[in-house]
Amino acid sequence: MLFRTAVEEDLDRLLGCVVDESISWAHPERLLSFLENGNYRFDRIWLAVADDGEILARAVWWGFPDGDKPLALDCVYVHPSVSDRADRVGLAAELLRHAHEAYGLAPEYHVFVGNGWRDDPKAAAAIAWRWEAAGRVGLTHELERLRYEWADGPVPEPSDRLVFRGEEDDEAFVEAFRRVAAGTLDFHTRQALATMDPVAQAREDVHDYKSMPGDRSWWRLAYDKSGDLVGVALPSANNGGPVVGYLGVVPEHRGHGYVDDLLAEITRFLAERGVRRIAADTDAGNVPMARAFERAGYRNFAVRLVLSPDPVNA
Repeated sequence: MLFRTAVEEDLDRLLGCVVDESISWAHPERLLSFLENGNYRFDRIWLAVADDGEILARAVWWGFPDGDKPLALDCVYVHPSVSDRADRVGLAAELLRHAHEAYGLAPEYHVFVGNGWRDDPKAAAAIAWRWEAAGRVGLTHELERLRYEWADGPVPEPSDRLVFRGEEDDEAFVEAFRRVAAGTLDFHTRQALATMDPVAQAREDVHDYKSMPGDRSWWRLAYDKSGDLVGVALPSANNGGPVVGYLGVVPEHRGHGYVDDLLAEITRFLAERGVRRIAADTDAGNVPMARAFERAGYRNFAVRLVLSPDPVNA
C-alpha cells in the first residue's frame, strides 16, 4: 500500500469517495468548489492507495487559499471494503500519521453534526471510529462548539450606548484583539496565549480574519460616549455565506451587557445589506456568548466537534 498526496489525475477517483454516514464530509460538489477556490489543494489531500490503484482511504484538509499550511482536517474516508472496525481505525490513523509527518504539525479535525448526535446511533458510530483514529495520532482534546443562525429575523436598532467606527490601520485591531483576549472564555484563544506572545497571537488572528471572504472594510471598533474603546465587532463571511466573524469586549468594560450591542451591530450591518441568514459559532462552555446569541434571536441549529492536540502535551 502506498501513502501519498493526491494529484490532478486522481480527481475522478477522488469524486468516487462517497460517505453515506450522517456527518459532514468533503462531498463531490464541495471538493470541486474548494479545489477551484483554493481552500482545498491536491497536496492537502492524502490517499492510501492499494497495489491495484484503488483508493482505500482519503483525508482532506482545509486552509486559506493564501495560507502556507492546512488549518483543519475536513474529512476522513475509508473504503467500504475495509469493513472490520479495527482495520478501518488502523488504516485511517496510518494515513493521518503520514500527513502529519509531512506537514510538521497536526491540524485540528472538525466534524459538523446535528443536535442530539449522541442519541443518533448512526452518527455516533460514524464519529466513534474517526475519533479513535484521530486520537492515535495525538488529536485527543475534544471541544464542542454550538452553531447558531439568524434567519431573516427582526433587524436590531443601532446602539444608543456605543459609537462604531471603521479603522484602516490593522494595528488598531491588533491592539483591540490583544485587549479583548485577556480573560477570554474562548478555548482557542486561551490555548494560543499559552504558547504565544499576546501581540503575536492578536496579529495572527487579524491576519486570519483578513483571509476570510468577508470585506475588511466592514470591521468596526466600538467606543462609549466618552471615547473609550469598549470592544470590537467584525461582520464577515466564509465559504457558506455571512457570519459573525468576531466580537469581544475589553476587560474593563465587561459586565454591562455590551456584548448585546456588538452582536446587534454585526447583525444590523449585514441585514441592512440584504443578508437573510447569518451563521455563528461559540464554544459550548462559553455560556455568556451562547446566551447573547439566543437573546439576539439566533437559533442553535447544529454542533461542530473539534479534535486537537492536548494543550498540555502540544
